Amino acid sequence: MRIDAHQHFWHYDPIDHAWMSEAMGVLRQDYLPRDLAPQLRAAGVDGTVAVQARQRLDETAFLLDLADSNPWIKGVVGWVDLRDPDLGETLEALAGHPKLVGVRHVVHDEPDDDFLLRSDVRRGIGWLRAYGLTYDLLLFPKHLSRAVRLAEAYPDQPFVLDHIAKPLIRDGVIEPWASDLRRLAACANVTCKLSGMVTEARWDAWRPEQLWPYLDVALEAFGPDRLMIGSDWPVCTLAADYARTMEVVVTYVERLGREAAEAMLGGTAARVYVL
Repeated sequence: MRIDAHQHFWHYDPIDHAWMSEAMGVLRQDYLPRDLAPQLRAAGVDGTVAVQARQRLDETAFLLDLADSNPWIKGVVGWVDLRDPDLGETLEALAGHPKLVGVRHVVHDEPDDDFLLRSDVRRGIGWLRAYGLTYDLLLFPKHLSRAVRLAEAYPDQPFVLDHIAKPLIRDGVIEPWASDLRRLAACANVTCKLSGMVTEARWDAWRPEQLWPYLDVALEAFGPDRLMIGSDWPVCTLAADYARTMEVVVTYVERLGREAAEAMLGGTAARVYVL
């Protein structure tokens, strides 16, 4: 089974989606399952994991409703306020839904670079394991050292690194991202998504070979059993359509042999998110 481990849906709202700048005009419209389904069929993708795009509790309910009516949405990574002292009650109410597989916070937009290390955030992370939920790490390279400390502090909590931590592909910068990524990969409870790379390159002039050095580092660090493909659709459309975005990673992965390809193109996601 092929799984796209990272994609989004939204009803566009200029307030809720204020992060969509004028340069991101293509994103300023609704993107719903009816828009993605034919592209999945064309690409041979069997299912997806839908990931939050708004930091509101009703975002989680919105995605779960879509998952209920579209069986190919295999899992949802929603949002909860990890700092909420009543988080346990919120999770108790949500965790009964079989397709809620994890939660995420947009850490890279927080003004505090040490957000992940705050005591109230760490307390919230401590609740997730009891409800069988992963935590998706949405970071910039500068946050990787903090992520290492968090993963080491919670060795039984599954973490998933989104977008290989958004390295500076546009500028061809590898270090210190690569060294810090290897440190995070040394934590056995962390897996990584091969996603979000085309939009870190030049949107109008990227080439697949520009991504290969970053894929090489991720593969060396995590190995195929801890990597999963993700499109980041529709955000990827800033730089490429769905088919081309997925093709970059699929082509890279399939040269590694059947067993590695099966893991990276679906098996890892199914295992980690318990789809």
